[in-house]
Formats: sequence, C-alpha cells, structure tokens
Amino acid sequence: MAGVRAGLLRAMGWQVLLLLALCATGARGLYFHIGETEKRCFIEEIPDETMVIGNYRTQMWDKQKEVFLPSTPGLGMHVEVKDPDGKVVLSRQYGSEGRFTFTSHTPGDHQICLHSNSTRMALFAGGKLYREERFRLTSESTNQRVLWWSIAQTVILILTGIWQMRHLKSFFEAKKLV
Repeated sequence: MAGVRAGLLRAMGWQVLLLLALCATGARGLYFHIGETEKRCFIEEIPDETMVIGNYRTQMWDKQKEVFLPSTPGLGMHVEVKDPDGKVVLSRQYGSEGRFTFTSHTPGDHQICLHSNSTRMALFAGGKLYREERFRLTSESTNQRVLWWSIAQTVILILTGIWQMRHLKSFFEAKKLV
C-alpha cells in the first residue's frame, strides 16, 4: 500500500495537512505550499481497481504569532480526480478536516487536484458564525433576565394588592362602614 503522507499547505494564511494512502507499492511523503485560490495537482500511477484514501486537515496560519490556529468553520478542500482518459472520477467539496476515497477503474496516471475553498469570504463566514454565536448567547441571557424581572414585578404587584385590600378593610372597619 503506497502512502502519500503529510502534505502541508500554507500560504496566504492557510495550511492543509494532507495524508494520502495510495494502494500501490512503496510510501512517499509530500510537503507543499498553496495559495488561497491556487490549485495543486499530482500525477500518480495507480493500478486498475485500486482504492485510494486521502486524509486531510485545514488550518489557519496566524502571521503575527506564527502558529497554526484550530480549524475555522467554512474552510475546506475541493478534491478532483481524473483518470488517464481525462474522465472525472471524483469532484467533491469537503469540510475542514476529513477523508476522501475513490477507486481507480482504469490503470495509469491519475491526476489528483486539490484546492482550498478558502477565500476572504471564508474568513468572513467564520467571523460571521462567531458573531452569530455571541449574539445568540447575549440574546438568551437578556431573555432570562427579562423573564425574572417580569416575575419579580408580578410578585410585587400581587403583594401590593394584598396590602392595599387589608389596609382598606381596616380603614372601613375603623369607620364602622363594614
């Protein structure tokens, strides 16, 4: 079983860790950089009826801290595989971390192309999801406070009514009207 292990994609703030396990002989590793909108293709000779499995992970590169950040929602990979005849075997969008598989039905050089779906819009989407989550939590907290304030007002209103009825009853009893 051949393996393409540890491909690293890091440019324009993005990295993809790619682990491909190719069912052929030997094992090889790949390390590569790719930009946000770049496409990276590899040509692999794959025998007939061979299952190919690829594992990957995308991460955001923090230029200021020079570290990789955990995966951001909205990031992912697009994988496209073509057989030796140029026919598309696989063309699919995947999430920020995952696995893709395909089976070769024709022996020969297969073209495996990867590109990140990350753009400035993905960053915007990730930030938007974060803001939406914060807004939801703030709304739930505010809703809870309003509920308790309403309950407190109702209790105060009922207690005030009871006090007024007792006070008026004692007033009318003192005047001998009741």
